Amino acid sequence: MADASALAELGRLKHMSTPVTLIDGEAVVGFDVPNLRALLSR
Repeated sequence: MADASALAELGRLKHMSTPVTLIDGEAVVGFDVPNLRALLSR
């Protein structure tokens, strides 16, 4: 991985796979469209 800070953040979040999207402090692991839409529509 080219971005050491991104790898460190994944470790802090206890997720070692990608993609991980943070929305208002909540992590969405994978490409979970329904969950992403729900979080973005709050």
